Amino acid sequence: MIKAKEHFHGSDLEKIEQIYGIKKEDIVSFSANVNPLGVSPRLRETLAEHIDAITTYPDREYTSLRKCMAEYAGTVPEHIIVGNGSTELISLLIQIRHPKRAMILGPTYSEYEREITLEGGTTLYYPLREEDDFRLDVSDFSSHLNEQIDLLVLCNPNNPTSSCITNRQMRQILDVCKQYDIFVMVDETYVEFAPEVEKITSIPLTHYYNNILILRGTSKFFAAPGLRLGYAITGNQDLIQTINTRKNPWMINSLAAIAGEIMFRDSDYIRQTKELISSERARLYELFDKHPAFQAYPPSGNFMLLRILRDDLTSQDLFDAAIRQNMMIRDCSTFPFLDDHYIRFCFMNPEDNTRLAQCLFDQVKEK
Repeated sequence: MIKAKEHFHGSDLEKIEQIYGIKKEDIVSFSANVNPLGVSPRLRETLAEHIDAITTYPDREYTSLRKCMAEYAGTVPEHIIVGNGSTELISLLIQIRHPKRAMILGPTYSEYEREITLEGGTTLYYPLREEDDFRLDVSDFSSHLNEQIDLLVLCNPNNPTSSCITNRQMRQILDVCKQYDIFVMVDETYVEFAPEVEKITSIPLTHYYNNILILRGTSKFFAAPGLRLGYAITGNQDLIQTINTRKNPWMINSLAAIAGEIMFRDSDYIRQTKELISSERARLYELFDKHPAFQAYPPSGNFMLLRILRDDLTSQDLFDAAIRQNMMIRDCSTFPFLDDHYIRFCFMNPEDNTRLAQCLFDQVKEK
């Protein structure tokens, strides 16, 4: 039996294999938040044709890749910085800004606080309220910003709550941050899964505000975490110059650069992903929202947060029940402001989603 205090990240399949005796290849990971369609078919079919690219160094400026990224994201190549995954870009920004006091919305991804702490900064959390379905109250939040804060970190849509901030609300936040000289880092890892992306993404705001940087990646939407291809978007040319001076000259390899161009142009794959996630998000939310044993929070990303309403049942119980049927969900008790009655799972293929829902429903029925 698993130790009570052991928790797993979506990438911890080797640990699961050791503890539960289940081959990692047989596990359906509802914890990693990765596109269930797998990698782009166009990428799978054509990447091998470019193998000779590894015989030369990549273009230091990644000119072609940044142009492709700009077309995909709706910006200009001059506003894009490429990186070895968005995690490296988070590190670079925090090293450059060197925040003394940062504010983060909670609950959220732990890497932000870790990087800030490594740079000697302190972190304040502004807790999203469960009674508001973890949606941000912009007026109340803005009243907590002040000149003591020099960095604001927002994940949008937020992980693990799947709630989002519209770009109209983001503009209000940026205006307040301007008054107090607060720089804003927005992690848009999951925004491409969201309905009406154009109402959520902050990329258009980079043309008008110089106190914002947006992070994007290919790990989740393009199902390519091993590629380590991320990018940042900002209109702050001084910051871009500083990052380009500090970063390694070849942040990503030649094949990753080519793979990015292929993926960003696979319009059929992009459309199919959005359709699948939209359909399954609506179906799964309706299923769990109606169930008396769960509180479902309206999702904007490709995952959903649930609260277990049974006092005699914990997130560990449901994790254990699911993994024994080769399905891995996220026990959210390690997130700030959440306890052992919260779980998160991403939307996979319809048959897998149905199997997981039945597993969870059976578990609450048996208890």
